[in-house]
Amino acid sequence: MRAFGRKLAAALRPGDVLLLYGDLGAGKTTFVQGLAAGLGVAEPVRSPTFVLIQSYRGVLPLHHMDLYRLPPGEDLGFDEYLSGDGVVVVEWPEAGEAFWPPEALRLRLEGAGDGPRRVHLQAPADRLPAIREAIDDADAGL
Repeated sequence: MRAFGRKLAAALRPGDVLLLYGDLGAGKTTFVQGLAAGLGVAEPVRSPTFVLIQSYRGVLPLHHMDLYRLPPGEDLGFDEYLSGDGVVVVEWPEAGEAFWPPEALRLRLEGAGDGPRRVHLQAPADRLPAIREAIDDADAGL
């Protein structure tokens, strides 16, 4: 998942919101670690489960959110991040479903442990060519 995240980072642009769906152990945080590396983040990336959001500096600012512990539908007050110049990545985005922009990229991860992984990506049609190009040779890292 790290290799896939690193490759996908090349297709991201300021203001992107990437929503990560998947069961515990599906590789969401591992994916974000690779994405952060692809964005030039040098510091270690950990799941922000208890702090809700962690921001990192790279070629684009990265705002990593984890909404696992939040009740659905609560106004999260994350507007400043969503309208900023960085990339927002959200683990467990179901709690904020009403607040995400319609053009958000949605990534569903399936599988856990050492078994095979399956990735489903939903993105606006105009973004698909750049995403395909970025991840073209990343499938070996899945």
